[in-house]
Amino acid sequence: MSGNAEIVMDAVRAADHDRYLTALYAPADKRAALFSLYAFNAEIAGIRDRIHEPLPGEVRLQWWRDVIAAGGEAGAGHPVAEALNATIATSRLPKLAFENMLEARIFDLYDDPMPSRTDLEGYCGETAAALIQLAAMVLDPVEAPRFAELAGRAGCAQAITGLLLLLPLHRRRGQCFVPADILAAAGSSPEEFVAGDGGAGAERVVAAMIALAREHLTVFTRGAAALPASLRPAFLPLAMSRAYLAKIEKGAPLRDTPRLSALRRHWLTLRRATQGWPAL
Repeated sequence: MSGNAEIVMDAVRAADHDRYLTALYAPADKRAALFSLYAFNAEIAGIRDRIHEPLPGEVRLQWWRDVIAAGGEAGAGHPVAEALNATIATSRLPKLAFENMLEARIFDLYDDPMPSRTDLEGYCGETAAALIQLAAMVLDPVEAPRFAELAGRAGCAQAITGLLLLLPLHRRRGQCFVPADILAAAGSSPEEFVAGDGGAGAERVVAAMIALAREHLTVFTRGAAALPASLRPAFLPLAMSRAYLAKIEKGAPLRDTPRLSALRRHWLTLRRATQGWPAL
């Protein structure tokens, strides 16, 4: 592995250990490309953590747009940018998917409430689902288009689970990714949910979000039995979602971020990598 590839791999291992783990189950000649996608995702997902005002975040997102649009040697000297452009060129990945991903990430920089369930699912589609589909295209460009809809379900399940895991962080910031229509149905509001103990409807809000994640996970699982082995590594992050949701349901998600032990994460990933998903 080249020095640049090692830097990118280490960036994923530090910032997104679950995806790092799943990439290890990909064929050796595909791992560097997957790490470049996951490192890029970690970079743009973490922008809010590194800024104090939205404008510098938008500038950083624009830098990525320019680098990807230019391709080739653009971003020279930045290991993740170099690796990503090489992956885009080698695997012939659609640049529009990256543009849409960057556009969706603007939402992260502000404290505006998520308007509706449809908007949330759209956000998940442009971020987590797009990442799964791009990974699938790297792994098997012939089979990947057949499973684009399944990637959408997988991305929604994974992203909503991730948002539930990040509730304590988002609430401290005053961010609310829970859709306003779900909040209203639970008798809450964005302002109430992010303040103090979350208000009287907080438990119903969390339950509704868990149910939404499980709905997408169930639909994904129904179709996942048809996934060819070549595409499994792209979908492996879903191997941990059900366990995370069970932890969230039993815990105090407004205050604490549930964790899975390293051993359990390895076991869940290994089982799905070798056995796939059983049909429901």
